[in-house]
Amino acid sequence: MGITVAIVAQGGMGSGVGRRLHERGASVRTLLSGRSAKSAERARAAGMEPAVDEKALLDGADIFLSILPPDRAEDLARQMAPALTALAKKPVYVDCNAVSPQTVERIAAIVAPTGADFVDAGIIGGPPREGYSPAIYAAGPAVGKTAAVRDWGIDWRPIDGPIGAASGLKMSYAGITKGSTAIAAAMLLGAARFGCGEALIAELSKSQPDMLKRMRGNIPGMYDKAYRWVGEMEEISDFLGANKPSADMYAAVARLYEFLADQHAAPNAGADNAIKALEAVLGRSGQS
Repeated sequence: MGITVAIVAQGGMGSGVGRRLHERGASVRTLLSGRSAKSAERARAAGMEPAVDEKALLDGADIFLSILPPDRAEDLARQMAPALTALAKKPVYVDCNAVSPQTVERIAAIVAPTGADFVDAGIIGGPPREGYSPAIYAAGPAVGKTAAVRDWGIDWRPIDGPIGAASGLKMSYAGITKGSTAIAAAMLLGAARFGCGEALIAELSKSQPDMLKRMRGNIPGMYDKAYRWVGEMEEISDFLGANKPSADMYAAVARLYEFLADQHAAPNAGADNAIKALEAVLGRSGQS
């Protein structure tokens, strides 16, 4: 049997998932209204068919995947709600965004009056590529209705839990991985400022070689993603809201990534540019 999947939007992850589904024979649709020429080209290259409006996007689709920056997830649900309400046969609405369980519960509440089933999902890993798929965890009462996605090249991992469980898993995982990258970057910047960067790298290479290897791999790859991680860290802060010290810590991590994103966007801002300082410390590490 075939499957029709609607996806918004056409960023690296959305177009990557769309391409994987298309390559495996699924019919994939997207909505390009208000999107850039670059987004349209990514959609075309991924084999995603453009729909003229929300109703055309969703009509006859089996599953709708919301894959976009976390601060746009609720607005997209509101945008799709009228079309979902009008359809007799409704796709399962799957929110795949890096949002807190609290946010995903609000999104589910927006979708509920439309009569569409809702599934909470969290993506761990990068966009699909040859021989690789990110893990997509999914939870909620309707999760069984999405199991067929596994037959179309997606590493779909249903978990036993309510709406919010998959988002909670994503928040916890990202808080550890991206949080540790932020801590490492902050300490390297401190060491660079006080002239002990080279000594710190030398010590790490002797006493914490595995940690240094992760830092070398993760920090340079963070620069052009930092702007996207700001909203994710804010969602993690929301996730941890009942524990104020933890919530405050990730709110501060969001501000650090915001700062690093601004620094990355201004590479000629002077010798005190934070990205240049990180590159200088990590660059010397290759010679130690």
